Amino acid sequence: MKKFMALLLAVLMVLGCTAMAETVKMDKLTFQFVPSKDADVIITGTANLPELVQAEMAKLGYEIGEVEISVGTSYEATGEAMCAGSIDVGWLPGGTYAIYSQNQEVDVILTATRAGLSNDSEDPTTWNGDANKTLPTDEQVTFYRSLIYATPSEYGRELAAKVNAGETLTWDELNAATWAVANTSSSAGYIYPTMWLMENYDGKKVSDLSNVVQLGYADAFAQAAAEQVDIICCYADGRRDYEAAWNLPTDQADETGKAGMGREDSIWNEMNVIGVTQGIYNDTVAVTTAKEDIYNPEFISALQTALINIINTEEGQAIFSVYSHTGYAVASDSDYDGARAALAVVQ
Repeated sequence: MKKFMALLLAVLMVLGCTAMAETVKMDKLTFQFVPSKDADVIITGTANLPELVQAEMAKLGYEIGEVEISVGTSYEATGEAMCAGSIDVGWLPGGTYAIYSQNQEVDVILTATRAGLSNDSEDPTTWNGDANKTLPTDEQVTFYRSLIYATPSEYGRELAAKVNAGETLTWDELNAATWAVANTSSSAGYIYPTMWLMENYDGKKVSDLSNVVQLGYADAFAQAAAEQVDIICCYADGRRDYEAAWNLPTDQADETGKAGMGREDSIWNEMNVIGVTQGIYNDTVAVTTAKEDIYNPEFISALQTALINIINTEEGQAIFSVYSHTGYAVASDSDYDGARAALAVVQ
């Protein structure tokens, strides 16, 4: 009798554990990336991500029928879609996250880490020319910088020559240039360049400049190559991303799909840094708080584990290289208080 009761108890325990570990079924999980790179490049680069996420989440007790990946039409569009609950998970820059987390409608779960660069100087002259070509390092960092680049337009070359000669540009000289900036929630393309202007030019902002066009990074580099703009703002490893395309004929594309820009000299010689911003805290992986099946500790923990596991594989490294992400670390909302402070200054 004692043996029977012990066996019955063991069976009940197994059945109880099985019930507790029952697989959670989800019909669909939606991911969206902001358009900091060409949409086609992002979609192509992340093509294998859905099946990897499904496989990793299955190990953690989640059976996901479909993982849909899209690219927002703008940074704001992704933030607004997450607030509305129509996008479950978004890759948001720190500045964009600072905006859309203000009413706790999105919450960060991971911070990207990336390979550091061979240069982290605040002296713009040390970034320029083939001899100062920016290279990746093995050091993992949680921040990056934005650079203000003078283009190979006639006026851009004038500005670069002054900076490379050790001169400080005046506000009037900068105001006479045509600037290409990203949308207003972009950390590298707008917010931190605005802070750079404010710090160096008596509170002047991007919005005070006379000639400004708003472009995505790909279009900004294309306009720079065409000598249609004099200054662009982009993250510090931007020239590395467009190095090959810069010198390709315009009817060709590089291996990532970026269209050739037809320049003869190197991008390191022709795109000269004239300003270096403060460090910017890395991109987020954030979730909507509008859906209970997404915004709960169990699902968040599983997704954190899944994405960390994926990026630690060779295939995952290749996928997330589209954003220069080389790792993910568990994050908390307070990590982005600095981004909120930056946003407040800009506003």
